[in-house]
Amino acid sequence: MVTVLEVIQRSSDFLQQKGVESPRLQIELMLAQVLAMPRLKLYLNFARVLSEAELDRAREMVKRRASREPLQHILGSTSFCGLEIKCSRDALVPRPETELLAERGWTFLGAPASGPARSEVAQQRAGPEAGAPMALDLGTGTGCIAIAMAVNAPQARLQAVDISSAALALARDNAARNNVSDRIEFTEGDAFNAIPPGRKFNLIASNPPYLASEEIKTLEPEVRDFDPMLALDGGGDGLAFHRRIAQEAPAFLKPNGKLMLEFADGQAEEVKKLFSAEKWIVEEIVADYSAHPRILIARRSG
Repeated sequence: MVTVLEVIQRSSDFLQQKGVESPRLQIELMLAQVLAMPRLKLYLNFARVLSEAELDRAREMVKRRASREPLQHILGSTSFCGLEIKCSRDALVPRPETELLAERGWTFLGAPASGPARSEVAQQRAGPEAGAPMALDLGTGTGCIAIAMAVNAPQARLQAVDISSAALALARDNAARNNVSDRIEFTEGDAFNAIPPGRKFNLIASNPPYLASEEIKTLEPEVRDFDPMLALDGGGDGLAFHRRIAQEAPAFLKPNGKLMLEFADGQAEEVKKLFSAEKWIVEEIVADYSAHPRILIARRSG
């Protein structure tokens, strides 16, 4: 007979030996799913004996985590802006810092219809002829950015583009799970090539690949071996997609529209230079939860 506490202790030691960060938290999250209870409730059930079926499932999950498969893949989902987002090898696992990008996006797009707290877009489109604000999520992956913006800016309409059909299938599933399928148009294609001629957006948001090609081999196995290479590789200096966005986005942005995109730690100065060179006005560089520059907010000059 094996108790909850014994599983936690043994598995935590095993995962630590395999180089897994926060091993106790990881096994607690996996065991909570196996036992279908909140993680904190495990502490009230330390003496509970696991059935053979429960033990087998827990062992399989620990084995997968020891191989450095991401916890989000094992659990099947992760939390993003308070929403459940399904995860798989078909798309980049959503990162906490990307929540800041989504939050800035929905704040720009949506707010109360009147009063001083109205969003910038709401103020720009005041009048009976104004339509719903439009946003583009470029390289949508799991769909987490577009979905979070759709949930929190309910008047907005979004287009989410990805070159991967498998990623788009995952994103569509996530949109359905979060009840926003009717407000997001998912399109397969290569970035702006997938946008119908003449369509313009109030907001273009993107978390593009931003790792230098040579850097990828040095990453943790959870990223290097399980995230799609398409979502990681940003070319020689990590900024190939940022350059493309800087050059091509203006044709798809409405007057007074904004661009918001993520970049890697250490890229802030280069990102500002390349966007300034393409006649963008950099309004703000947003720091992440670790106080590292992470998100560019820009608009066109003139």
